[in-house]
Parts: sequence; structure tokens; C-alpha cells
Amino acid sequence: MSLGEGMTPIVPLPRMGGAIGLERLRLKDEGLLPTGTFKARGAAVGVSRANELGVKKIAMPTNGNAGAAWAAYCARAGIEILITMPKDSPVSARVECAAAGSRLLLVDGSITDAGALSSQAVRDRGYMDAATLREPYRLEGKKTMGLELFEQLGWRIPDVILYPTGGGVGLIGIFKAWRECQALGWLQGPPPRLVVVQAAGCAPIVKAWSEHATESVAWKGARTVAFGITVPKALGDFLVLDAVNRTNGCAVAVDDSAILAAQRKVAARDGVFMCPEGAACVAAATELRRTGWLDGADEVVIINTGAGILYPETIDVSAPVLRAGVDLPELPQD
Repeated sequence: MSLGEGMTPIVPLPRMGGAIGLERLRLKDEGLLPTGTFKARGAAVGVSRANELGVKKIAMPTNGNAGAAWAAYCARAGIEILITMPKDSPVSARVECAAAGSRLLLVDGSITDAGALSSQAVRDRGYMDAATLREPYRLEGKKTMGLELFEQLGWRIPDVILYPTGGGVGLIGIFKAWRECQALGWLQGPPPRLVVVQAAGCAPIVKAWSEHATESVAWKGARTVAFGITVPKALGDFLVLDAVNRTNGCAVAVDDSAILAAQRKVAARDGVFMCPEGAACVAAATELRRTGWLDGADEVVIINTGAGILYPETIDVSAPVLRAGVDLPELPQD
């Protein structure tokens, strides 16, 4: 099942990079995929395989974007899908799910609570479980981010990749892509340093990494403007931590004010309207350059996991309203 996914561009960010001291700052823009996020990759492969195996109905919990993608691809395949989602999920994701004809249930709680409801449907109603890391093909779809990135760079490796991490499947997939390409002889040298980026309001993997733990502890009271990474306890956290440690990477948490500021700055300086999750990586890169963990000569790739237009509420629009026919007022100087 395909909706035209794949080969998202690598976009230089010269003005933003220059402002923070990273002249080789780049962005892989997953917001240009069908349904507006990188989740289309996992959905394309997962739904295609489910269709091959004769699966008739699928259930999954989501913070929003995964559900939107799987709803679209299930519609394409003629497969019934039940989606459980926190009621505070972005409106755009709920609309995408409804438009695709999914069975959508909103939960007054977190992604963990949505997961419990989805698991009940799998256990008692015969749905196939498509939750994060519950089936292998979603990961294989996410892996293509890494394969594409390495190919687009001429089969070489950037110094650093920053990834906004909730469930972390994309980061696990990128690391898997590097290992497989190295085994095939397509890539030489050490892996890219992988950086987990989380929001200060929900940073269980960052905390685990700082404490040298092999897995995280569920985060209490999780809340952040970057809703897609509001995952109190990732099922594959041990795999994420292993990938970070084996690539000499790190894990960074940034607060919501820094995320929103970075989102506005990148749009104003380089014309890319990022999702808040992707903007968190810009905020993290700024901090890592300030502390010296990133060198000014490093080639740094940020994964922007979705289009900012899906999150219009993150930008305050303060524009004067003029009566028709009035003269142009004096405009403030930049």
C-alpha cells in the first residue's frame, strides 16, 4: 500500500545554523510525507504486510500522528482500524483519523491509558496489535529514514543525528539501518552519534541515560507542547539507550519555551515551519553547541518528524485587523 511516501529532502539551515554556531546544520523534512509526518513510513510497510497476511482489523494506541497515518493506509487497504487516543491529542490528528473512517476512541488520560484500551481490543475482540514495537514491520518502515539519509549523503555518515524521542522507534530504526549498511559494506567508519531529544515535561529516557540505567522509569505528570513525544514509558527504551550508548551519543531535555522559540526562529530564518517535536531538536542542538558537546565543524542532521501546519496552536498570530478601504498604517521596523 503506497500513498507516495519516501525520499524527503535534506534541507540546509544556513541562517539558523549560523546563529547557533553550526555551519553544517541540516534538516531531513519528514513533514512532506503523506499525512504530514514520518509515521507514514511505518504505516506503509506495516499495513502492506498486514494486508498480505490477510489481516482484517487492526488496533493501535497513539498520541495522534501514528493513528492518522495508519488510518489513511488502512483505508487504502480496506482494513478496519480501531484507534485509541488521548482526548488532548492535536485536533489535526483526530480529524485525519475521522476523515479516513477509522473507529476512533478518545481517552481521558495518557498514551498509557490509550494503550490499555487498545490491548483490550486485541485480547478480547480479535484485533491485530499495531502498537509501538508490537509488530516488526512498523520498525522496518521507520528504518527507511536512515537508509534514505545515507543514500542522499552519497553513502557517508553525518557526525550527529538528533531525533525527537517518544517511543523511539525511528531512532532504533536509524541505528538498525546503519548496522545493516555497514554489514553490506555500503558504509565505512563509526556510526553517527545519536542524540535523544525529549521535552523537560516528559524526559524518562534522558533521566535514565544520565543515571547510566539500561531502561527508564515511568514519568509522572507528563506534559509538554510537543505532544508526539509525551510518552511516559517507552516499550523499547532499552533499545534506544543501547543505540545512544553504542554510538557515543547523548540524551537532552529542553523546556517548552525553548521548543516554541526554536520553532519560530527556524521558520523566520530559513522558511521551514517545523513541528514542535522537530523544533525540540533545534533547541537541543543550540544547547549542545553552547556546552561544547557539538563542534562548530560537525555535520549535524535534525529529523523534523512532521509539518508545523499540523500544530497551528503553537504559533501566536498577532495581526491588526483593518477596515476595508483604510490607508496602510505605519509598520514597525525589524
